[in-house]
Amino acid sequence: MRSGVIAQKVGMTRIFNDAGEHVPVTVLKVDNCQVVAHRTLEKNGYTAVQLGVGQAKPQNTTRALRGHFAVAKVEPKRKMAEFRVEETDLIPVGAELTVDHFVVGQFVDVTGTSIGKGFAGGMKRHNFGGLRATHGVSVSHRSIGSTGGRQDPGKTFKNKKMPGHMGHETVTTQNLKVVLTDVERGLIAVEGAVPGNKGGWILVADAVKKKLPEAAPKPGKFRLPGAEAASDEPAADVAPATEAAAEENV
Repeated sequence: MRSGVIAQKVGMTRIFNDAGEHVPVTVLKVDNCQVVAHRTLEKNGYTAVQLGVGQAKPQNTTRALRGHFAVAKVEPKRKMAEFRVEETDLIPVGAELTVDHFVVGQFVDVTGTSIGKGFAGGMKRHNFGGLRATHGVSVSHRSIGSTGGRQDPGKTFKNKKMPGHMGHETVTTQNLKVVLTDVERGLIAVEGAVPGNKGGWILVADAVKKKLPEAAPKPGKFRLPGAEAASDEPAADVAPATEAAAEENV
């Protein structure tokens, strides 16, 4: 169970495959997505990595968060999120995840905040059919009709589908295929639509209903602070090798 990444929605476009068919894709940008903290079973009761992305002004960041980022030795972040992982899939604090964390052809689940529609009627919000166009119906063609009984039960039940606020809620779209990754520009292209406005924050994670490809790096593809190349080795495997080399030099 690997970590996901936090991306920003750029917009939609299309690309052409080898057969000349056009594929509609949504472009997501991953910029400076770093591990800020760990959540451990002993301290927090679960295992997860906390990621941060984007740059926030220090004067707009609370003192508590400034201290939190200082411990991780990273700049203040605009957006943070947690991803549950296995204990063996923890990524070192301060590491920057790159877009080749995902491989072309694999399926991902994306989570975002849907576009707000404001106050909407029953036909738009819940796909009601409305009333008849003629035969005695006037003015109220798009009304929702009866909402309850008369003397029995004598009330409208809770959770009845009615007009109200629509959109601006967390939506997860599952099983979107990764079509393209651009490491230099930090771009991921996934097939289909992604919830949210342009510029909105999107959480991208491995699909829970699809098998992870064998080519996918574990615990992930990341770049350590001060390192040029991305690494897919866990910190637990790196530390013993460093200690052994130090003993040989002594």
